Amino acid sequence: QVQLAESGGGLVQAGGSLRLSCAASGRGSSIYHMGWFRQAPGKEREFVAAISWSHNTIYYADCVKGRFTISRDNAKNTVYLQMNSLKSEDTAVYYCAADSRMEAVRNVGAAYWGQGTQVTVSS
Repeated sequence: QVQLAESGGGLVQAGGSLRLSCAASGRGSSIYHMGWFRQAPGKEREFVAAISWSHNTIYYADCVKGRFTISRDNAKNTVYLQMNSLKSEDTAVYYCAADSRMEAVRNVGAAYWGQGTQVTVSS
């Protein structure tokens, strides 16, 4: 069982930056692939970024490429999402996900999910 806890959300002006963190705990959590998703009001949860446990493979949604950076520190069992040049359309609840399968952290079928952290971008 893996537990995930997101932090770092908040209110920021358009053009600003935020850094989200997701701390993983539980057996084997350091070898899970990790991903970030988001869900805006009235919309479905969507993929944002994913990173393999070895750091070798990274994916981004087209809408965040060049603005967001995913990274992880396996010694701390933590994955990060650095968000720059934020736009109002980035406003959403951001969720961290983990799974032993890389394809699962690129869609909403991941096995483990955090509770989410709210990101609000004011225009």
